[in-house]
Order: sequence, then structure tokens, then C-alpha cells
Amino acid sequence: MTVESGTSAPALAKGDRRLAILLAMAMFVLVVDTSVMNVSISAVVHDLHTTVSGVQSAIALEALVSAAFILIGSKVGDLIGRKRAYVLGLLGYAIGALAMTLAQGLTAIIVFWAIVGGLGASLLLPSMQSLIHGNFEGAAQRQAYALVGAAAAIAAAIGPLLGGFITTYLSWRLAFLLEDVIIVFVLSGIRLVHDVPYTGSRQVDLVGALLSIVGMGGIVLGILVWQEGGEAVGLLLALGVVSLGTLAWWLVRRKRAGQATLLDPDLFKAKLFKFGVSGQLLQQVALGGTMIALPIYLQIVLEYSAMGAGLSIAPLSLSMFAVALIAGKRGGKRRPAALIRTGFLLLTIGLIAVEPIVPRATSGWYLAVPLLIAGSGLGLMVSQLNNLTLAPISEERVSEAAGVNSAGGSFGLSFGLAFAGAILLAALSISFTNLSQSSTVLSGAEQQQVAKVLEHDAQVVSNTQLEKQLAGQPQKTQDEIIRINTQARHAALQVALLIPILAGLIGLLVSSRMVRLPDPQQSGSGEQVVLG
Repeated sequence: MTVESGTSAPALAKGDRRLAILLAMAMFVLVVDTSVMNVSISAVVHDLHTTVSGVQSAIALEALVSAAFILIGSKVGDLIGRKRAYVLGLLGYAIGALAMTLAQGLTAIIVFWAIVGGLGASLLLPSMQSLIHGNFEGAAQRQAYALVGAAAAIAAAIGPLLGGFITTYLSWRLAFLLEDVIIVFVLSGIRLVHDVPYTGSRQVDLVGALLSIVGMGGIVLGILVWQEGGEAVGLLLALGVVSLGTLAWWLVRRKRAGQATLLDPDLFKAKLFKFGVSGQLLQQVALGGTMIALPIYLQIVLEYSAMGAGLSIAPLSLSMFAVALIAGKRGGKRRPAALIRTGFLLLTIGLIAVEPIVPRATSGWYLAVPLLIAGSGLGLMVSQLNNLTLAPISEERVSEAAGVNSAGGSFGLSFGLAFAGAILLAALSISFTNLSQSSTVLSGAEQQQVAKVLEHDAQVVSNTQLEKQLAGQPQKTQDEIIRINTQARHAALQVALLIPILAGLIGLLVSSRMVRLPDPQQSGSGEQVVLG
């Protein structure tokens, strides 16, 4: 998403304004959905009698499905019609939200919210891009893009607060039901949408599509299987890496033969585009890792309600929105690449500052200043990164390039969510085992029992939950295991936060390379793109 800068333009006509608002509402639902899920982790775990890692897996899987199918979703929209793909995407999201409203177990969430909803997103994002481009012209088009981008930014800013309030004082199920209400309202105005005909090749690169799914899916699924203690982790990861490498070879081969390709490999000949997509991926890895670690810390370690967690995360989301708005309007005199580099620097500094606070904080407000710094960095990036990445791309290829950019961002988000979550559980298991074995209070039999339980089921649990499970044990044993749990969780969360920190450091290197490149000449469409 981005915040549009530029000169003032005439107001949208009445019909155009209503259509732009409806498209913005669709984007709002798409962005706010994950925010609601993040701050509702504890409530969902409690109500469905499931585990934190299970809900983590569902969140990461939803982002993965969206990433894996978004390039294919763009081609499907070309073949069946962008308007039809837009409707199907909204319906997929509606089914996912309805499943959350009615779910009685984790399976329904994984099948309908993560998989069906993820497929809906893969159709919705590229079709929305094309429909905005085809239903508006000139200044009206720029305003429509800006409005949709603003809706995404607002959803990211208020999503944790809105979701936290509804979850705490009403029910997390109601939050998802309200998403369905918004989608019904959006679909009620579907007659305002004029389909955008596709005039390009209707050939489909099925092999490329399969390789992209297996490649991205293998990597993230491998991490999720590792997180759940499953088998064949190495095989899945190797399959993913080999498939992505094969995809690159396949695309170049097809391009040289003059055959249809899933995406044009020549896009990556533009260095700015290549670095920009890398920056988008790394930004989303950092965001995904942060947005899985922080809600767990706030809800499980500090035992905050969803509202408390939302308020504690607010400095990150609100500063991101505010800085994106300011940078979008006043950043014209500064080089976009330099602002992106500053963004990665601030993000990294803010996350590093969180590390020593984790084991010492007794309130989420101890995190406020570091999160303000990190959020400001994210705000600088989201205000500039998409536009700079797509600026050198020609008009006829911008939709394809935006799809690649969106896929990179979605894959980065799913990877960050999955990897940070898996690292958190692995670090928890190792730390808990080491602390138990070095304990002078626990007997040898109790230490073996702890190791046996962790081998099969390492979970992040609150001290309150643990006290209930330990009822009937000697008080000395209870106190020691509670102490170990507290210390182990702090260490695990600090290790998990190293994932977004590492992404920020790599992003700093990538953005430094971008700064060395000359600023591109705008193609005429790059400045309009807000979806990513």
C-alpha cells in the first residue's frame, strides 16, 4: 500500500466515488482480517481448545496460499474476466470469515479461513488492480488508487485496536461476522463495476504455475511441519528450493522459445525492480515475524486481553500509518530509495531495542518507544517501496509486475509468520529442557518427564494455564516449573525476534544498493500502484 502524493485533482463523480469507496471497503476487509486474527490468538485458543502453534500455522498458511496462487490468480482473472475473479475473491474471503464465525475446531479454520480465504485473496488483489485501472481514468484513477491505499493503511493502523475491542468486550466471532457484512455491502454495488477485457495471450504456463506453488508452498509448509514436530521437513524444504530454482530456469527457457510464461523473467533485468521486490519481501518477513511474536508475548506472557494487546501494538500500527501519510505528501524532495533505507534502519533499531525489554517488562507500554521507532520505519517503506519498484515498468506490463511484487510480499509475510513461530517453539523447547536439567529443585524423574512432554508437544502457555495443569503437584515443584516457564518464554521470544531483525539488516543492505541506482523516470502508472 502507499499514500498518494501529488497535486490536487477534481473530485470524483458520484458514481465513480461510490465505486472507489466500495473497492476501498474490500481492501479494508482484506487487510483488517489478519490483524483481527493476530490479536485474537489467545481467545481462539481458549474457545476452540486448540494450541497457539496451531493458530500460528493457520495464519501463516493463509498468507502462503495467497502468495502461492496470486500469480495464477492474475491469469485466472485474465481468462474468466476480472470482474468475475473479483466477485469470486470476495466470496472466498466471505466463506473464510463465516467459517471463523461458526468454527468449532482448528480444522475448519485451516480449510475455510486459511485455504479458501487465501485463494480468495489471490483472486481479489490482482483483479482489483486491473478493475481500478480499467474503471477510472486520469485524475479519477489516481484518486481511486489513493483511496484504496488509504483504506489499507487505515486497516493496518486500527485493525489491532478494532479487533482487540470487539474480541475483548463482545466476541472474536462477531469481528469476523462484521467482515461478512461489509463484503455483502460491497457486492451489493457490483453493478457499478465494468469488466475490463483482456486482449493478451490466453495461453497458460501450467508447468510454471505448478512450480511456483510447489516452490513457495514447500518452503513454508516445511517450516510449519517442523513447528508441529512432523516428519519429512528436510524433504519439503528441499522440494521448495529446487522447485523455485527450476521455475527460474523454466521461465527463461520458455521466454527464449517464444512461449507463454507464468511471468516475464525480463522484468528482473531492471535492477530497481529486482531490488524493490527483494525489499518488499524482506519488509514483509520483518512485519510477519514481529506480528506473530508480539501478540504471543502480550497475550500469553503478559496475559493481556485482546484489547490490551491491541493497545500495546497500537504505537507500531499508528506510527506506520502517520509516517506513511506524511512521507507520501512531503517526501517529494527526498530520494525514495534514501527514505526506504532510512525505513529499514529505523525498523531494525526499533526491533533491536525490544530485545532487552522482553524479560524485564511488566507492561506492554514498555514497548511503546521501540515500536514507535519500528513503525515509523515501516511507514517510510510502505509510502515509497511499491511506487519506486514499479516506476520503471512500462504501462502494458505494470499489472504483471504488480502481481510479482504482491506475490513477493505475501510470500515474505507467510515466511516471516511461519519461521518466527517455528523458531519460537524450537527455542522454547531447548531453553525449557536446559533450564529443567540444570534445576536443583526438580528430581531426575521430573526432569525426564519435562523432556518427554516437550519432545512431543512444545507449546507456549501462560503461567495461569500452567498453574492449572500443575494442580496437585508439590508447591516447590509448581514454583520451579513456573519460574522455568517464565524464563524460557522470554528467551524464546528474544530468539524469535531475531528473524525480523535479520530481515531488517538484510533490507538495509538491499536498500543501500537501491540508493546507488539513479532515480527512474515514472512510466505513468508506477505512481498509482498501491496494492502489494
